[in-house]
Formats: sequence, structure tokens, C-alpha cells
Amino acid sequence: MALLSKLHELRAQLDVQGEDPWYARLDNALHGVEAISTAALLDFLRTRATTASARRLAAVMRSLNFIPIKSRRLMPGGRAGNTVVRGWSRPVRSMKSSNDVQRGAIAPQLGG
Repeated sequence: MALLSKLHELRAQLDVQGEDPWYARLDNALHGVEAISTAALLDFLRTRATTASARRLAAVMRSLNFIPIKSRRLMPGGRAGNTVVRGWSRPVRSMKSSNDVQRGAIAPQLGG
């Protein structure tokens, strides 16, 4: 039961802090980076490639305004065969929130 109590304690610390400890590390490391593979990020964080760590990484990357992509370009060495790598990229266009649409900041251009 010591493991469960330690997990509950760590979860409580995360709730109090309000953000994942990976957020600050990735925020500092990704300045000027346009695209990066998920495998490279997990290596940088020195964590195992599991579903749980990929989901945690996804939440942090979305909060950093990255979008998920599938690309052959992120392969080490270029376009090797039919292998597709999953990763993250900064959006080409600025991201608009649904609040902007509701307030009328983004209005369709009607020709007439």
C-alpha cells in the first residue's frame, strides 16, 4: 500500500501546482523548433515510450499550442521507405479560439 499512497501524494502535488513538470522543461527546450517527433521528445524527457507517457506528452504539447502530425520528414536520415513518424508541429496559421467566433471577431466574408 506504500506505492498507492505515494501515487496519491504525487497526484495531489500535481493538482496543487496546476501544471505538469514536463511543461517547463519542454517550453524551454522547444523555442525555435517548428516540428519534432514524439520519440525525440520522449528521449529528451528520458521516459519510456508507453501509452500513458504519450498521452501525458500530448496534453503538454497541446497546452504549448503544438498540433499533432504524421510525417516522413521527421525520420532520422530522411524519407526511408513507407515509415511514417508521429510528432508535433507549430501551426502554420494562428490558432483561433471558439470564443473569437462566438464574439463575432471572425466573420465570414460575403461577396455581394
